[in-house]
Amino acid sequence: MSGEDFSNRLDAAIQRGRQRGLHEQAAAKQEAMSEEELRHLHSSYRLSLSDRIEKAVAQLASHFPGFQTETLFGEKGWGAACGRDDLSMERGRRTNRFSRLEMTIRPLNEYMVLELKGKGTVSNKEVFNRSHFVDLTEADLSEFERLIDAWVVEYAEQFASRT
Repeated sequence: MSGEDFSNRLDAAIQRGRQRGLHEQAAAKQEAMSEEELRHLHSSYRLSLSDRIEKAVAQLASHFPGFQTETLFGEKGWGAACGRDDLSMERGRRTNRFSRLEMTIRPLNEYMVLELKGKGTVSNKEVFNRSHFVDLTEADLSEFERLIDAWVVEYAEQFASRT
Protein backbone atom coordinates (compact mmCIF):
# COMPACT_ATOMS: atom_id res chain seq x y z
CA MET A 1 0.00 0.00 0.00
CA SER A 2 1.47 3.30 -1.01
CA GLY A 3 1.72 6.25 1.36
CA GLU A 4 -0.49 8.35 -0.90
CA ASP A 5 -3.20 5.65 -1.00
CA PHE A 6 -3.14 5.39 2.79
CA SER A 7 -3.32 9.17 3.13
CA ASN A 8 -6.37 9.31 0.81
CA ARG A 9 -8.12 6.54 2.75
CA LEU A 10 -7.30 8.24 6.04
CA ASP A 11 -8.69 11.56 4.80
CA ALA A 12 -11.84 9.81 3.52
CA ALA A 13 -12.33 8.02 6.88
CA ILE A 14 -11.97 11.29 8.76
CA GLN A 15 -14.50 12.94 6.44
CA ARG A 16 -16.96 10.05 6.91
CA GLY A 17 -16.50 10.30 10.68
CA ARG A 18 -17.24 14.02 10.64
CA GLN A 19 -20.33 13.45 8.48
CA ARG A 20 -21.54 10.71 10.81
CA GLY A 21 -20.96 13.00 13.81
CA LEU A 22 -22.97 15.78 12.18
CA HIS A 23 -25.73 13.31 11.31
CA GLU A 24 -25.85 11.97 14.90
CA GLN A 25 -25.99 15.52 16.29
CA ALA A 26 -28.86 16.37 13.94
CA ALA A 27 -30.69 13.18 14.93
CA ALA A 28 -30.21 13.94 18.64
CA LYS A 29 -31.47 17.47 18.10
CA GLN A 30 -34.52 16.13 16.23
CA GLU A 31 -35.18 13.61 19.02
CA ALA A 32 -34.94 16.35 21.64
CA MET A 33 -37.37 18.47 19.64
CA SER A 34 -39.70 15.51 19.40
CA GLU A 35 -39.49 14.98 23.16
CA GLU A 36 -40.25 18.65 23.74
CA GLU A 37 -43.17 18.42 21.32
CA LEU A 38 -44.45 15.35 23.20
CA ARG A 39 -44.19 17.22 26.50
CA HIS A 40 -46.17 20.08 25.01
CA LEU A 41 -48.77 17.66 23.62
CA HIS A 42 -49.13 15.92 27.01
CA SER A 43 -49.53 19.28 28.74
CA SER A 44 -52.25 20.26 26.29
CA TYR A 45 -54.10 16.96 26.81
CA ARG A 46 -53.66 17.19 30.57
CA LEU A 47 -55.19 20.66 30.71
CA SER A 48 -58.17 19.68 28.61
CA LEU A 49 -58.84 16.38 30.36
CA SER A 50 -58.30 17.63 33.91
CA ASP A 51 -60.86 20.36 33.17
CA ARG A 52 -63.28 17.68 31.95
CA ILE A 53 -62.66 15.65 35.12
CA GLU A 54 -63.26 18.65 37.39
CA LYS A 55 -66.58 19.45 35.70
CA ALA A 56 -67.79 15.84 35.76
CA VAL A 57 -66.82 15.32 39.41
CA ALA A 58 -68.45 18.63 40.44
CA GLN A 59 -71.63 17.63 38.64
CA LEU A 60 -71.63 14.28 40.44
CA ALA A 61 -71.13 15.98 43.82
CA SER A 62 -74.05 18.31 43.15
CA HIS A 63 -76.38 15.29 42.95
CA PHE A 64 -75.43 13.90 46.37
CA PRO A 65 -75.58 16.22 49.39
CA GLY A 66 -72.53 16.17 51.62
CA PHE A 67 -69.93 15.53 48.94
CA GLN A 68 -66.98 17.91 49.04
CA THR A 69 -64.93 18.43 45.88
CA GLU A 70 -61.25 19.14 45.60
CA THR A 71 -58.85 19.85 42.78
CA LEU A 72 -55.89 17.47 42.60
CA PHE A 73 -52.49 18.41 41.22
CA GLY A 74 -48.93 17.37 41.80
CA GLU A 75 -46.75 14.32 41.42
CA LYS A 76 -49.74 11.93 41.42
CA GLY A 77 -51.41 13.80 38.60
CA TRP A 78 -53.99 16.47 37.80
CA GLY A 79 -57.72 16.05 38.18
CA ALA A 80 -60.38 16.14 40.87
CA ALA A 81 -61.94 14.20 43.67
CA CYS A 82 -65.10 14.29 45.70
CA GLY A 83 -65.92 12.50 48.88
CA ARG A 84 -67.87 12.43 52.07
CA ASP A 85 -67.91 10.75 55.47
CA ASP A 86 -71.21 9.40 56.71
CA LEU A 87 -71.67 8.87 60.43
CA SER A 88 -74.52 6.79 61.76
CA MET A 89 -75.56 5.10 64.96
CA GLU A 90 -76.31 1.39 64.78
CA ARG A 91 -77.29 -0.42 67.98
CA GLY A 92 -75.62 2.22 70.08
CA ARG A 93 -72.39 2.17 68.07
CA ARG A 94 -71.07 4.92 65.92
CA THR A 95 -70.28 3.84 62.38
CA ASN A 96 -68.19 5.81 59.90
CA ARG A 97 -68.60 5.18 56.16
CA PHE A 98 -66.21 6.80 53.73
CA SER A 99 -67.01 7.39 50.04
CA ARG A 100 -64.73 8.99 47.48
CA LEU A 101 -64.22 9.27 43.73
CA GLU A 102 -60.83 10.38 42.46
CA MET A 103 -59.66 10.78 38.85
CA THR A 104 -56.38 12.13 37.56
CA ILE A 105 -54.28 12.46 34.44
CA ARG A 106 -50.91 11.10 35.45
CA PRO A 107 -47.70 13.05 34.82
CA LEU A 108 -45.67 12.30 31.71
CA ASN A 109 -43.15 9.52 32.28
CA GLU A 110 -40.34 7.89 30.33
CA TYR A 111 -42.85 5.73 28.42
CA MET A 112 -44.49 8.82 26.87
CA VAL A 113 -48.06 7.70 27.50
CA LEU A 114 -51.25 9.55 28.34
CA GLU A 115 -52.74 7.90 31.43
CA LEU A 116 -56.10 8.31 33.16
CA LYS A 117 -56.29 6.92 36.70
CA GLY A 118 -59.57 6.45 38.56
CA LYS A 119 -60.47 5.10 41.96
CA GLY A 120 -63.90 4.82 43.55
CA THR A 121 -64.85 3.90 47.10
CA VAL A 122 -68.41 3.62 48.40
CA SER A 123 -69.15 3.06 52.10
CA ASN A 124 -65.60 1.88 52.84
CA LYS A 125 -65.56 -0.55 49.90
CA GLU A 126 -63.45 -0.03 46.82
CA VAL A 127 -65.76 -0.32 43.81
CA PHE A 128 -63.11 0.27 41.17
CA ASN A 129 -59.44 1.11 40.74
CA ARG A 130 -58.53 1.60 37.10
CA SER A 131 -55.93 2.94 34.79
CA HIS A 132 -56.24 3.55 31.07
CA PHE A 133 -53.23 4.59 29.02
CA VAL A 134 -52.16 4.86 25.41
CA ASP A 135 -49.04 6.00 23.61
CA LEU A 136 -49.09 9.79 23.57
CA THR A 137 -48.78 9.91 19.79
CA GLU A 138 -51.86 7.67 19.44
CA ALA A 139 -54.03 9.34 22.12
CA ASP A 140 -57.62 10.20 21.20
CA LEU A 141 -59.09 12.86 23.50
CA SER A 142 -62.65 11.80 22.75
CA GLU A 143 -61.87 8.28 24.01
CA PHE A 144 -60.53 9.69 27.28
CA GLU A 145 -63.51 12.03 27.62
CA ARG A 146 -65.86 9.08 27.10
CA LEU A 147 -64.05 7.11 29.82
CA ILE A 148 -64.18 10.02 32.26
CA ASP A 149 -67.92 10.35 31.75
CA ALA A 150 -68.47 6.56 31.97
CA TRP A 151 -66.48 6.22 35.20
CA VAL A 152 -68.36 9.10 36.86
CA VAL A 153 -71.73 7.65 35.78
CA GLU A 154 -70.71 4.19 37.00
CA TYR A 155 -69.63 5.62 40.35
CA ALA A 156 -72.92 7.52 40.72
CA GLU A 157 -74.85 4.30 40.12
CA GLN A 158 -72.69 2.37 42.61
CA PHE A 159 -73.07 5.09 45.24
CA ALA A 160 -76.84 5.39 44.75
CA SER A 161 -77.31 1.62 45.03
CA ARG A 162 -75.35 1.28 48.29
CA THR A 163 -76.61 4.24 50.27
